[in-house]
Amino acid sequence: MLNVNALFTEYPNEKGEIVKAAQDVTFEVPEGKLFTLLGPSGCGKTTTLRSIAGLERPRAGEITVGGITVFSSQKNVFVAPNKRNFGMVFQSYAIWPHMNVFKNVAFPLNVGAKKYSKKEIQDKVMRVLTAVGLDHVADREATKMSGGQQQRLALARALVMEPKLLLLDEPLSNLDAKLRERMRFELKRMQRELGLTTIYVTHDQGEALALSHEIAVMNAGRVVQIGSPRDIYERPTNKFVADFVGLTNFLDATIEAPDGEEDRYRVQSSIGQLSVTSMDRFAKGDSVLISVRPEDVELYQQRPDGVNVIEATIDFKVFLGEYMDYQLKIGEQQILSRVHPSFKASVGDKVYMRLNPEKCITIQDNKQYRKAA
Repeated sequence: MLNVNALFTEYPNEKGEIVKAAQDVTFEVPEGKLFTLLGPSGCGKTTTLRSIAGLERPRAGEITVGGITVFSSQKNVFVAPNKRNFGMVFQSYAIWPHMNVFKNVAFPLNVGAKKYSKKEIQDKVMRVLTAVGLDHVADREATKMSGGQQQRLALARALVMEPKLLLLDEPLSNLDAKLRERMRFELKRMQRELGLTTIYVTHDQGEALALSHEIAVMNAGRVVQIGSPRDIYERPTNKFVADFVGLTNFLDATIEAPDGEEDRYRVQSSIGQLSVTSMDRFAKGDSVLISVRPEDVELYQQRPDGVNVIEATIDFKVFLGEYMDYQLKIGEQQILSRVHPSFKASVGDKVYMRLNPEKCITIQDNKQYRKAA
C-alpha cells in the first residue's frame, strides 16, 4: 500500500549546517496495517513522517501510495500535501476552540475541494464520532472535553475525509500515564476495526510494542532494524536496538564451539561458560556481545537442573509492585533480574540464576539494518 524507497531528507539548522534527518530510509506497509517508526529524539522519524505527508520535500527517493507516486526525485514528482488525501494527527491536537465537537469534525468537509450536502456532512461526521465513541457529545464545546476525548476528536477529524493513509505523530504524548495506556487500546481497536493503513511515530517503546503490526527502529537518520514487535524485542540485531527497546543485560563473550543445534554456540562470557543462540555464523575465537533480558534471568534458592546455571550474590533489590528487580553480582559483572515478588531473598544472599539459551542472543554491533525473519 505504502512504499518508501531510498528516502533522503536534509535541511539546514539555525546555524546553517545541513542536518541529515533521513538517510536511505526504505520500508513498505501493507494495506490495513499499523507501522511504527520508533527511535529517540532527533533520529529522523518525524522528518520521515512529514516527508510522507508532503510537509517536507526530500532530496532524493520515492514514495508511492496505492500504486500512485506522490514523490519521486528521479521523475520530478511532488504532490502537494492537500492533494494526497492523508489524515494527520500531531502532538498538538489543534482543536478549534470556538467550535463544538460536531463542527470541529465537519470542518475538513466544509473547506475541502469536494462539496458535500448538509445531509452527507451529517452522516459522515456522526459515523466517525460513533467510531471514536463521541457521538453522545457532538454538541459539546470542544474545550470542555478531557484530554482523552480531545485526542479522539482529533482522530475523528482526521478520519472524516476517509483518508488513504493515517499519519500519527506522538498523538498520546500529552496524556497522563493511565489515560495514555487506555488510549493505546482504543487506538488499536479503531485501527483494526476500520482497517486503517497507519504510520505511527513514537519514542515510547511500550507504545510501539503494544500497537504495531511492524516496527522500524531508527537511529541517526537510518533504519537499523525492521520486524514484528516480538522480533524487535526478542531478536535485536544490534546493540542499539537491544538497548533502546526495553531493558537488557550485555555480556562480553568469546565463541568456543557450536553447541549441538544449528543456531546454538558455546561461549566463554564475563560470568562463565554459556550456551547461547545466534542468527549469525561464527568461528572459534570470535568476540560477540550477548543480550539477555532481565525477565529471562530466572532466580532460585537451590541449584536448578539445566544449562546456564550460575551462582550469584544479591547486591541490591527494588520492590515495584507486580515484580521485583534484583541486582546480582558475579565477580565484577552485574546482572539485572526481574522476577515475581513471591521470590524472596535478602541483600548479600547467595542465589542461583538460570539463563534459557534461547533467550541469550548474540549481537554483532557493527551490523546495520536487517529485516527480521
